[in-house]
Amino acid sequence: MSRDPTAHRARAAARAPYAADSARAPGRLVAEPPSATRTEFQRDRDRIVHSTAFRRLAHKTQVFVDHEGDHFRTRLTHTIEVAQIARALARALRLDDDLAEAVALGHDLGHTPFGHTGEDALDACMADYGGFDHNSHALRIVTELERRYAAFDGLNLTQPTLAGLVKHNGPLLDAAGAPAERYRARGVPASVLRYDERQSLDLGRHASLEAQVAAIADDIAYDAHDIDDGLRAGLFPIAELRAAVPFVAGLLSEIDDLYPALEEPRVIHELTRRVITRFIEDAIGESGRRIAAAKVMSPEAVAAAGQTLVGHSAAVEAADRDIKAFLFARMYRHPEVRKVRDRADAIVRRLFKAYMTDPFAMPADWAAKAGQGERARSVADYIAGMTDRFAIAEHDRLFDGASDLR
Repeated sequence: MSRDPTAHRARAAARAPYAADSARAPGRLVAEPPSATRTEFQRDRDRIVHSTAFRRLAHKTQVFVDHEGDHFRTRLTHTIEVAQIARALARALRLDDDLAEAVALGHDLGHTPFGHTGEDALDACMADYGGFDHNSHALRIVTELERRYAAFDGLNLTQPTLAGLVKHNGPLLDAAGAPAERYRARGVPASVLRYDERQSLDLGRHASLEAQVAAIADDIAYDAHDIDDGLRAGLFPIAELRAAVPFVAGLLSEIDDLYPALEEPRVIHELTRRVITRFIEDAIGESGRRIAAAKVMSPEAVAAAGQTLVGHSAAVEAADRDIKAFLFARMYRHPEVRKVRDRADAIVRRLFKAYMTDPFAMPADWAAKAGQGERARSVADYIAGMTDRFAIAEHDRLFDGASDLR
């Protein structure tokens, strides 16, 4: 039984000509019969949600380690917020919101325990073995490491979703075929290049507008929820944020005028929701202008445009820079946060060394993988899949002592 053609035509009519079309887009590496009830991008989204890696995001950190409180973001809550923002942007720009949501839901699957600290530590451990990059690891999760289906490894996602996971921050190769700036020092991860040989991800061209929407949604969510978490954790006062970031000062003045003497928890929420709203509205307007100026009339034209078409105006880009500079100095480099990050870094490095020395300290199936010639990559895969809690428990088991992160 095939999908209802009337429903598909209605969806297509609502989309802009430059939106991705699951009926015409490159398909799956392993051919499958179509769903009777869902588009191909809806199936991608659903497979991501039901994956083991997605469930683990509930116990992986953003900034605060998992045990520090129930009110701070985890990778899962962050991912859900990114997906909501991506859907809003995609609908406003008449894109395929299912593809935008799929990329948003999958964009952090490759993250390690302990947030960016864990990734940095694992990357350092893997320096002699090709490094560790969470985007390329996400690709490996959805093409190799998830083993749920009878007919294939991974999730067998469509090419636009895979390309979106890899390229949502821009092409990996420049016009000359050399690694893009962020990969210039080490080169494009080998796992990405290997997969690209099996199914082209068009690494030198931009991803779909839907993937670009997911990327900017990630950025918007980070700014808003890190302000929220930082204020609620008491890492900096509202007055200091107001003085340092003019954009935020304007929003706080607006709140003061509307709600004099409002209690601080409500002020924080009103501020957070205004940051999200203003950033979304600006992205819709600026992206619409860029798309119109580029005169793209198909997904193929988007890929060939040679520029990112989803973005912010100069004014909001400046506000974004101000917010990030403030958060870097007052939140990410806060002495209490740095203390916890140093401990988390030590846990990852000690686990890596222990498993490299004795792979049989890992479960039998992982020890077997480590004995097949790529021990370091197998060890990194195992550690990257850990939640914060499990990494702490494993450290305490192997080293017979508390990690100071309980």
